[in-house]
Amino acid sequence: MDYTTGQILTAGNEHQQRNPASLTKLMTGYVVDRAIDSHRISPDDIVTVGRDAWAKGNPVFDGSSLMFLKEGDRVSVRDLSRGLIVDSGNDACVALADHVAGGQPQFVKLMNDYVEKLHLRDTHFETVHGLDAPGQHSSAYDLAVLSRAIIHGEPEFYHMYSEKSLTWNGITQQNRNGLLWDKTMNVDGLKTGHTSGAGFNLIASAVDGQRRLIAVVMGADSPKGREDQARKLLHWGQQNFDTVQILHNGKKVGTERVWYGNKEQIALGTDRDFWLSLPKAEIPNIKAKYVLDKKELEAPIAAHQRVGEIQLYDRDKVVAHWPAGYAGRR
Repeated sequence: MDYTTGQILTAGNEHQQRNPASLTKLMTGYVVDRAIDSHRISPDDIVTVGRDAWAKGNPVFDGSSLMFLKEGDRVSVRDLSRGLIVDSGNDACVALADHVAGGQPQFVKLMNDYVEKLHLRDTHFETVHGLDAPGQHSSAYDLAVLSRAIIHGEPEFYHMYSEKSLTWNGITQQNRNGLLWDKTMNVDGLKTGHTSGAGFNLIASAVDGQRRLIAVVMGADSPKGREDQARKLLHWGQQNFDTVQILHNGKKVGTERVWYGNKEQIALGTDRDFWLSLPKAEIPNIKAKYVLDKKELEAPIAAHQRVGEIQLYDRDKVVAHWPAGYAGRR
């Protein structure tokens, strides 16, 4: 996926419902960040860890990834978020769910509310951490959409996805996203996941100049396999596509004669910025032209009033169109 436009550059089985494993935690983090945005909680809130978030004697957490919290620990929301992202800590997810929503079932409801808001049609959550559960599923497409929303909506928190290690309670753990160490590309997130039911999952986002791409791999058979596939996808997208700004808000696309007004000519344009991700070879063939709704323009015409449409052509094929209007004084 191209981050700027949301366009899918290539995909296979992208709507197949699969077990998201720890990629579930992307939604957990997203819900926490929305709670911070709405001032329901703050990153500096201190959370007292409950028994349900302590792995000791809790069979749910057996053999799974942990931040290694202890019952009674006092930890900030910011540090719990780092534990969720860097350590993939299932215990951190439970502590955050308790703090934000008063319990795991209530928090899962919030997760599924955001599934609807983001129009994730292949996704349903049953847990706050992603351990295998009947009825829990997502898809490569939905997880790319969610990742794009996280990068867009969490500038304060997104940098945590690039942290290579975290030390907590004297235990240092490495981020499992091996592409963060890859010198051939600038990967700064997002997340790995693995359970026996899911296989090996990875979402990686890489910046190349002004462009950002998001690659999602689900169900690989090893950590190396998921990294190789994600690296291939990112390199392919960087080599073969460019993201270009086609239209500029308020910038003139053309001029037209106007009748019965105090100006003879008006500038036509659009009231939006528009970007398109295109194969590099096609960019020289892209042309824009506008078509008026009526043969002649008559005053009065308000700024941004629609008078026609701008059509974007790739050779002789229309690939997009937008309303065209009076571009005002700019």
